[in-house]
Amino acid sequence: MGDTGEVARVNPVSGGCINQVVQIESRQNSYLLKWNHRPLSGMFAAEAAGLHLLKTTKSIRVPEVLSIGENSGGINYILLEWIEPEQQKVRLDQALLGSQLASLHRQLSPQGMFGLDHDNYIGSNRQFNGWKADWIEFFRDKRLQPQIEMAVQQGLVTGNRLTKLRYVANNLNIWLSSEKTIPSLVHGDLWAGNIISGTQCEPVLIDPAVYFGDREVDLAFTELFGGFSVDFYKAYQETWPLEDSYPKRRDIYNLYHLLNHLNLFGSSYGYQIDSILERYTPKSSWPMIFE
Repeated sequence: MGDTGEVARVNPVSGGCINQVVQIESRQNSYLLKWNHRPLSGMFAAEAAGLHLLKTTKSIRVPEVLSIGENSGGINYILLEWIEPEQQKVRLDQALLGSQLASLHRQLSPQGMFGLDHDNYIGSNRQFNGWKADWIEFFRDKRLQPQIEMAVQQGLVTGNRLTKLRYVANNLNIWLSSEKTIPSLVHGDLWAGNIISGTQCEPVLIDPAVYFGDREVDLAFTELFGGFSVDFYKAYQETWPLEDSYPKRRDIYNLYHLLNHLNLFGSSYGYQIDSILERYTPKSSWPMIFE
């Protein structure tokens, strides 16, 4: 990486719940190092590939990947450009984030298909990809179904909740459209914690779970846990307006993230899942789907 200076200081960095993270200061520069003694297979390689794909669009800043190391049975790591923490105290330019995200979403799959050529991670859960020509099939088979199956195995989804989830997964054509959806490059894990502010208030995306999908999945997730301003949504709309019917699909897309959180953190996310299912499974259908 070109820095031959001695390490002057190593500072712990808070915020991560999967890997250990430190800031390394040399005489020349600062770096962010993430590592894990019990690494998930291919996690750092997938992160590096995702950051590289985002960087090639030249639409929004990401940290520079300086080095990765992955070996079976050993300590795996990724070394990144350090974003100075004082910069995060500067107000993030939310309008710039909105317009740049819209520009990112204009990067379309070169094959015209949905997915990615390799799996990656959403948190510490594997995110399954591969390529599909049909968006509904992709979202059902690669997003909802794996999370539902994982939740069933953990005993977190049973009875009526399971029946309603299966109903939604098997009837996505009611709300989603394969014909009208184009495969945009999406960050994939776009909550406020994965956006930091650079030196000029510019947004910097971190921890991607990229793939080519409906751009609305990113917008939906920004609304789930908050942290995005009116300026962000206004600038996005001015750059590339969403369809008026987007709100009908928003919570369907967020089911994926809520199921992932259910699998990662436990039953506290069940209420939000049940609330969505209540709206998307008409009561008139319950006797039929519960048979």
